[in-house]
Amino acid sequence: MSIRIRPATGADLPGVLRLLGEMYPEDPVLSEVPAARGRAEVEAQAGRSLLVADDGAAGLLGTVDCVVAPNLSRAGRPRPLMENLMVSGYHRRRGVGRLLLSEVRRIAEREGRYKIRFYSAEDAYTHTFYRSCGFSPGEGGGFSPYL
Repeated sequence: MSIRIRPATGADLPGVLRLLGEMYPEDPVLSEVPAARGRAEVEAQAGRSLLVADDGAAGLLGTVDCVVAPNLSRAGRPRPLMENLMVSGYHRRRGVGRLLLSEVRRIAEREGRYKIRFYSAEDAYTHTFYRSCGFSPGEGGGFSPYL
């Protein structure tokens, strides 16, 4: 299986919503109009990257949302904030999440960022995964690798 990490397109919206529905099954399903409006706002935001993992056959395997936050400390180097890393249940433990995180790290390094920051659910499996990818837990449930 050849997995490609790429920016999401408008055609990916149903797959991204399906993945996020797996992450938050208690949330109501977002209807087409608000979803399209939200996607357009994400695309228009400077420094924002909505990425998807795609194998060309099974639909979207995973997604992650990354936004670069301006910063006045650390010599003004911004830092990426990562949200909503999700891999479909069927495709977990096959390297998809690791590939998505690697792309977030590449974006951060290319842009001269000094760290990536995100928060994770209190879940031992998820925390083990993040640690195995080089992310260290911080205060308040957050993770940050310094680059």
